[in-house]
Amino acid sequence: MTQAKLYEFKVDEVMDIYVLIKGVDVRVAKNGKRFLSLVFEDQSGELPGMYWGASDEDVALFVPGKVVRLSAKRENYQGKPQVKIMGLRLATENEPHDPSYFMQHAPEKRNDIEDEINQYIFEITQPTWARIVRNLLQKHREAFFTYPAAKTNHHAFAGGLSFHTLSMLRLGKAVVHQYDGINAPLLYAGTILHDVGKTTELSGPVSTSYTVAGNLVGHISIVDGEIVAACQTLKIDPNQEDVLMLRHMILSHHGLLEYGSPVRPRMLEAEILHRLDEMDASIMMVKGALEHTESGEFSERIFGMDQRSFYKPEEPNQN
Repeated sequence: MTQAKLYEFKVDEVMDIYVLIKGVDVRVAKNGKRFLSLVFEDQSGELPGMYWGASDEDVALFVPGKVVRLSAKRENYQGKPQVKIMGLRLATENEPHDPSYFMQHAPEKRNDIEDEINQYIFEITQPTWARIVRNLLQKHREAFFTYPAAKTNHHAFAGGLSFHTLSMLRLGKAVVHQYDGINAPLLYAGTILHDVGKTTELSGPVSTSYTVAGNLVGHISIVDGEIVAACQTLKIDPNQEDVLMLRHMILSHHGLLEYGSPVRPRMLEAEILHRLDEMDASIMMVKGALEHTESGEFSERIFGMDQRSFYKPEEPNQN
């Protein structure tokens, strides 16, 4: 199927295309009538839109994971892109209706990502860490290589979790080569496991949402519990020093208590892991915003970057 995509339309242009519903919130307007706050997705990105005067049938039909035919006009509202919905209906069986076609995917193939991460596992030469990593990665393998790294913000696409992990491993290897005295096996083990809990925290790659466990426990605590459980399976004491070091890598990787880490980094490798995570996520958020920004303009404000907008310079004159 070939059709124009969401971000190929300019402001004020009218679109009539098939898209995936990524997210829906049922809300009530000031006049007491319900409306749907929708997020539409295709391979070019995602855009929000409001569907006013939603009936009971609309609420039942327009749910995450459904492909719809969208008639709308591209707009900007308070500096952010959106669509003004003029018509909306479910796609029929004779029309494009496979959600996987409309999802964004990691920029590298799954097999290549998986092969390269396996090479890093071979570099985890400390036996305890290697056994735990292999145990948990095998347990969550399918989800780890297909899930996004987040519902929104960074790496929020199919395969984003493993791609984010691989990007951090590559960055980590460069840091190891630059500075003496870094425990590379510990850094690689912590990097591979730091977000594995998102396979439980998130619902999956299609119309991603937070699970009950994700909302109530969160991926950091989930991974720590998984490490302890793996230790029980592997007959390893979860309180021996090497396991505590690995658990600390996970528990501290958000850096600050207010960002969800129960402890702050207290080892060099833990501090590096936190910084690599922050850098890779930040770069991806800014790159994603700049992809939809005209040269010589500022991007939309990025929630995950303190609501800052970023400038996209004019292309240099080649003459």
